[in-house]
Order: sequence, then structure tokens, then C-alpha cells
Amino acid sequence: MISFLRIWPKRALAVPLLRWLIAGLIFLGLSTFFLYIFVDLIGSSVMIGTLLTIEASTLLRFYVNEKWVFATHAMCWRRLGHYHVANAGASAVWWIATNLLNHFGVNHLLAAILAVGLSTGVSMATNFLWVWRAKHPPAES
Repeated sequence: MISFLRIWPKRALAVPLLRWLIAGLIFLGLSTFFLYIFVDLIGSSVMIGTLLTIEASTLLRFYVNEKWVFATHAMCWRRLGHYHVANAGASAVWWIATNLLNHFGVNHLLAAILAVGLSTGVSMATNFLWVWRAKHPPAES
């Protein structure tokens, strides 16, 4: 049993999906902190603060996905471009939901956290099925 407990975390963290989910939870807190800085400390509007939060989180999350989640060896500008495009859909869902919830009286920080639930599926699909999809060699005929 003790050997299982020593080995299990290493094996579990080797799975990109689990790493992606862990990174997502960390970035949930980080993006909430960014939003707090942009809106509550700097004084930007919620609409501008959410846009700034999206871009700051996108750049940092790309780096974490590139190096830790999918363990690529070299940074790729093309993948960064693809990630920005892929992230645009999830970000649009998050931005619209956050601002709608805030418009109807939900605190902007709580609205941002609730909106993550709506954008996660879009993000997961584009990350795994497009940006970092496993490339298979062509089938021999």
C-alpha cells in the first residue's frame, strides 16, 4: 500500500488531462487575482478588467500547457497563435457570462468563478483536439 502511495502521484501527474485540470484550478485562482488587481486595485471597469485578465491568463497558461501539461521541448509561435484562436472561443464564453452575471447583480469575482464552468468544455476540446493533439503517422495502404 505504501509503495502505491509513493508511485501513484507520479503516474497520475504524467497524464496530460490531470495536469491540465490541475493547471486549470490554479489558473482559476490566478485569474481571479488578476481580475481583483485590474478592477479593485487599478480601478478599470469590469469589462476592461475581464479583457486584461483574459490576455494575461492566456499567455501564462500557454506557457504552463506547453512546458508542463503537454511537455513539448521547444516553444512554438505557431502553437501560441493556435492557442490564442482556440482560447478566443472559451474566453468569449467566459467574458460574456462574467459580464452578464455582473450586470444582474452578481459580484464580479464570483461571476468570473461561475463563468469558468461554462468555458471549460470549450477550452478542453480545443486544447486536446487541436492545439496539442497527438499527431499520428499516415496509415500505410
